[in-house]
Amino acid sequence: MSELETKAVETTEVKAVSKKKGMNVKDLTTLGLLTGILLVMSFTPLGYFHTFGLDISLMMIPVGIGAMLMGPKAGAWLGFIFGATSFYQAVTGASPFSAMLFNISPVSTFLLCIPTRMLMGFLTGVIFLLVSKLDKKKTACFFVGGFFAAFLNTLFFMSTLVLLFWNTEYIQGFNQAFGNVNPFLFVVLFVGVNGALEMPASCIAGGVVSKAVSRTLYKKVV
Repeated sequence: MSELETKAVETTEVKAVSKKKGMNVKDLTTLGLLTGILLVMSFTPLGYFHTFGLDISLMMIPVGIGAMLMGPKAGAWLGFIFGATSFYQAVTGASPFSAMLFNISPVSTFLLCIPTRMLMGFLTGVIFLLVSKLDKKKTACFFVGGFFAAFLNTLFFMSTLVLLFWNTEYIQGFNQAFGNVNPFLFVVLFVGVNGALEMPASCIAGGVVSKAVSRTLYKKVV
């Protein structure tokens, strides 16, 4: 076997071992950085902007970026961090809305905050991988991933909110203000401005940043 062939075999073996081991140092560094960004954001209006209704948040953007750069498992981890900070806001009373839900049922509030965000991060990574196989220019897939990070966050959070808290006096108080509408229309009205801000912001910011980092840091598009 020639020296060139030997090097080719060694390179193939290294790649195979890397795949088996999972994340490399670069991935772990990026994951740590995004985790830190989420923690910092959780204490600023960029993380949680508290309103009289549902809180406006941009926390799903780093989650979506991580899911697109490193895959569904990284997305699930970052979703966990997002959810944990949200639950912390409920426990400490930093979010009046979440704190009220916590007073009604701590267990239901935990399920509302954490599993929904983990599933959002995981599925954002899955959707990105699927769309990237169809996207020949490898551009639209990043913006699709950014959009779905916000869309799935809203979908899972609001679905769980209605499922677990619909019959509570607190949520029905909001519903009375909307004219006692059905659960679907309640979600549309309740999300309102939040969705109009979060989804475009996540689509644009998540798409631009994730593609830029993928091209520069990872030297690849997908």
